Amino acid sequence: MALFEDFKKFAFKGNVVDLAVGVIIGGAFQKIVTALVGDLIMPVVALILPSGDWRESAKVLRAAPLAKDNVSLKYGDFAGNVLDFLIVAFVLFLIVSRIIKAAEVKFIKKDEKPAEPTIKECPFCFETIPVKATRCKACTSTVPEKPEVKVAPAAAATT
Repeated sequence: MALFEDFKKFAFKGNVVDLAVGVIIGGAFQKIVTALVGDLIMPVVALILPSGDWRESAKVLRAAPLAKDNVSLKYGDFAGNVLDFLIVAFVLFLIVSRIIKAAEVKFIKKDEKPAEPTIKECPFCFETIPVKATRCKACTSTVPEKPEVKVAPAAAATT
């Protein structure tokens, strides 16, 4: 019975249930995208292309007496599936980027001051030491409270 209890704990954790819901919604979303591509986009593309329904486009590798038994490379169907994927990927990109931006706005305050640094660099040996330290732990030099900030000269542009 311990195995069943462990499985129950695992299966009903929030992450597993969320994943299951995501998979179901993803499947439903895929049907919507396939309908969008098949019913709205493909007819427009078929009007532009001279061959008509390009999802049925294929290169016959070996002909058979019946057309359904032909061995063929179905490049039209493949192109339609690639288009389905690109639409799904683009929509997911839009959704995820909006969620991330909303989370950034919610969790990162604009007027928050950045945290004060807790370490500094010894100006003599370049070892990292606590900000409150008055002596370096590596070279034992006396470290000034506010070290001078030196700006490195800009690197010369290479042509």
